[in-house]
Amino acid sequence: MITGRQVRAARALLNWKQEMLAEKALVALTALKRLESDRDLPVHDTTRDLVRRALENAGILFMESDRGRGVMLLNEAPPAAPPRRARSHLQS
Repeated sequence: MITGRQVRAARALLNWKQEMLAEKALVALTALKRLESDRDLPVHDTTRDLVRRALENAGILFMESDRGRGVMLLNEAPPAAPPRRARSHLQS
């Protein structure tokens, strides 16, 4: 189960505001704020799952081990190279 700290860290890696994640996950902004809260507020499992899926689709990997939990941003696609212009072979 993902934690609020993991969600906040994942958003930071993606440079997303809460509004962006709520929109991508199709959840209410108030539900996302409850999930990210440090006060352990109750959150529906479906909300947690929709948020997890949206972040994973954006390249976030959730990790958990006996030493702790974390998130990682998987390799981003390299930026597309600008289109090459065809050289004109004008003769002087």
